[in-house]
This record gives sequence, C-alpha cells and structure tokens, in this order.
Amino acid sequence: MAHALLDALRAIVGEPQLFAGERIDARYLRDWMVKQPLGMPLAVVRPADTQQVSRVLAACHGTRTPVVPQGGLTGLAGGAVPVAGCVALSLERLDGIEEIDTAAATLTAGAGATLQAVQEAAHGAGLFFPLDIGGRGSCRIGGNLSTNAGGNRVLRYGMARDLVLGLEAVLADGTVLTHMNKMLKNNTGYDLKQLFIGSEGTLGVITRAVLRLFPQPRSACTALCAVRDYPAVLRLLGHAKAGLGPLLSAFEMMWPDFYEWVTTRVQGLPRPLPLGHGAYVLVEAMGTEQDADQQRFEAVLGQALEAGIVQDAVIAQSGAEARRIWSVRDASGELQRTFWPHAGYDVSIPTGRLGDFILACTGAVKQHWPDAQTVFFGHVGDSNIHIGVQVGERPHPEEAIDAVVYGLVRDWAGSVSAEHGIGLLKRPYLAHSRSSAELQLMRSLKATLDPLGILNPGKVLQ
Repeated sequence: MAHALLDALRAIVGEPQLFAGERIDARYLRDWMVKQPLGMPLAVVRPADTQQVSRVLAACHGTRTPVVPQGGLTGLAGGAVPVAGCVALSLERLDGIEEIDTAAATLTAGAGATLQAVQEAAHGAGLFFPLDIGGRGSCRIGGNLSTNAGGNRVLRYGMARDLVLGLEAVLADGTVLTHMNKMLKNNTGYDLKQLFIGSEGTLGVITRAVLRLFPQPRSACTALCAVRDYPAVLRLLGHAKAGLGPLLSAFEMMWPDFYEWVTTRVQGLPRPLPLGHGAYVLVEAMGTEQDADQQRFEAVLGQALEAGIVQDAVIAQSGAEARRIWSVRDASGELQRTFWPHAGYDVSIPTGRLGDFILACTGAVKQHWPDAQTVFFGHVGDSNIHIGVQVGERPHPEEAIDAVVYGLVRDWAGSVSAEHGIGLLKRPYLAHSRSSAELQLMRSLKATLDPLGILNPGKVLQ
C-alpha cells in the first residue's frame, strides 16, 4: 500500500517534489524546540498549489495515511514534527504574493509565503502588515495562522486571527473550502475561517489567505523605562494608554533577572539603563508625524517621571538608538545559547495579577530546586509572559518543572499557551486552561472535519 501511495503522490507533485527514505532532509524532521521526529515519515511532499494539496490529502485519506502539515518549521511547541509513517506536507512552494488591493487594504498570499515577504510586499505598496515575530524571515503565513501567532504588536493590532479577512483551506478528504473574503463586514453565518486559525493543521490545511493591511506608520518612538516594581508597571501602562491612545504599539516588560542576564551574558549587547531597578519596560508608539509624535511621546514619559511612576528612562532619538533598545528585548532569542538547558514557557495571566504570579512562580520553583535560575519577560500589555527556568539537575527535569509551572497557571486561571500553540509539548496540559465541555466540543469538531483522524495526529488534543 505504501508503494502505491508513493506512486500516486509522485504523479500529483512530480518526482522532484517528493522525498522518501534517505532523500528526506533532516530539516523536515524537527522544529525549533523538538529536535527529533516522533518517527520517520513515509515521505515529504511539496505541492505547488491548492489543487495539488487537495489531491495529496484525498490520496492519503483513501489509505488512512497520517498527514502532518509543515510551514517554516520555526514553531515552539512541536506542532509540525512528523509522526511515524506520515506524509509530511510542506507548503513552502505555495509562496506567492497574489495580489495587493489598496482600496480594500488587503494582501492575498499563499500559505508558504514568509512573514517577511508579506511585510515587504505590503511596505512596497505603501501599506503595513503588523504581525511581527523574530522568525519573520523563515516562518510562513500558513504556520502563523495555524498557530494564531502573536508577537510584539498584539496590544494595538491583535493576534494573527484578527488580521485575516478571508481564507482557503483543504479538509482531510481533499475538499477545498474557499472563502477569500475582502470585506470587513460580512455577517453571513458561521465564521468558518476561525475553525482553521489556531487549530494547528488538525482540522484542515490552510493554503491561501486574505490579510488585513493598515496605513504605514511614518513615525516610531521608542523608550526604555526603569520602574520600582510591578504596581508601577501597571501605573505606567495605564498612563501610556491614556496619554498615547491608539499610538501605543508595544509595551514590553523585562524583569531584573532577564535584563541582567542578557546584558551580562550576550556579547555586544548594550545596557541602556543600569542594573538595580525593579523592572524594565520598553514602550513603543507608532504614528504618522515623527516630530509631533515624538514630542507627545516625550511629554507623556516626562509626566511619568515627574509623577514618580518612572525612575529613569532612555528615549531613542534615532532609528539606530531604537534598534539598540529593541536588541535587549529581542535577546530572548539568545537564551538557547546562553541559558541552556532550560525549560521555557509561554503563558498568559490576567495583567493585573502578573506581578503576584511571578513571585508565586519563583517561590514554587525555588522550593523544589533551591539552585534554580529564572528569567521573566514578555508582552505585559496583552497579559503574555515568557518564563525560563534552569536547574542544576542532569538530565534537566523538564516534566517536573512543567508540572510546577503549569500547575500554577491552572491555579491562577491562566492560559498554558499565550501565542505559541499547543502542538505536542503542551498537549498534556491543555485541560489546565480549557473545561471538559470545551474539550469535548473540540473533539466533536475534530471528528466531524477529520473523521479518520489523519490530520496532524497526536497534536493539540489527547
């Protein structure tokens, strides 16, 4: 049966676009966090368009062969790691930017287009696609939507699902659902695209999307602020929202442990403000008039300094200075090199309770591992915090640390995944954040759309 399926797949995508056995490149076997496959795939196929995706899925459905959709393989939860005997469905050839409609302010792209390509195409048309994450050059739009990616600008523009107007997806049996809507107002029954956004390829395979664009920002104002403690962070957030309104685009917080670690351990990284403060907050505003917006930005932060909300601040006076400030926050990408091994977490807690949660989390971790080192940083304005925990035990006790951290997230009524998805790694903890009724409805949707269970098996749901 396997040989017959391989022959059928070759006929669909062509011999050069099917890899089996020793021809399978190692890059298709892992993602950013999971370095080993769950088993060797039968093949990797690279279809050229939606029609080929449909035919591949129909062929696999007919033989009950598992299919694991793949984009840029930059995920952080193991959602695209292949399982034994599956067909890994790489969407990297569906990389076209099909259209930019400036009147509708939309961009139509294939699922294989990189995020950076979408950003640059929008910029070239005088518009702006706001989704932005560190892997922009290699992550792909299909994966961004399948995991409902977040990033640094959620506070102003929302998650990935808020940036989609239309979608095309292929169901497990090869049925193509095309609703490439360009209209902000389209209230015609169930919003089916939302079934596929955030479902990590378990309900269908996204092949094309209509993305929302926005006016291109013509100003960017950036500052790093030092504050006394978390209550002061909340005061600064409220003050920035009131003073900057819709201009506020990012509010990124770094706890002292993260700030000290990266500015000490990452070679060449600047330290814009001295150590010793209770928290560090990166504030960004985007607008349309650089001089006027900069004056307003500096006035708002000046008021915060006068009111004692902020203890110290550095305000960028050029793009180069802004990039230096952002480089400190973006140094989180260096933790795999400088803070390894560690257990990493992407969780959400209601913003007002985040400070107390961090204290509780630190205490619980150190109660189990007194030698533990931690780092905390994240997008406080949208309730998302990232956590790194390193302990002295070897092998590193990932599961034991998971139980402590995710147990606290459950007790504090938070989310075990803020923006990275569930995939494989967080699947055991999904019930910490979703009720039994919600989980049963998810299973019912899965059974309806994928009755044979071939789409990305073993991911998201138990």
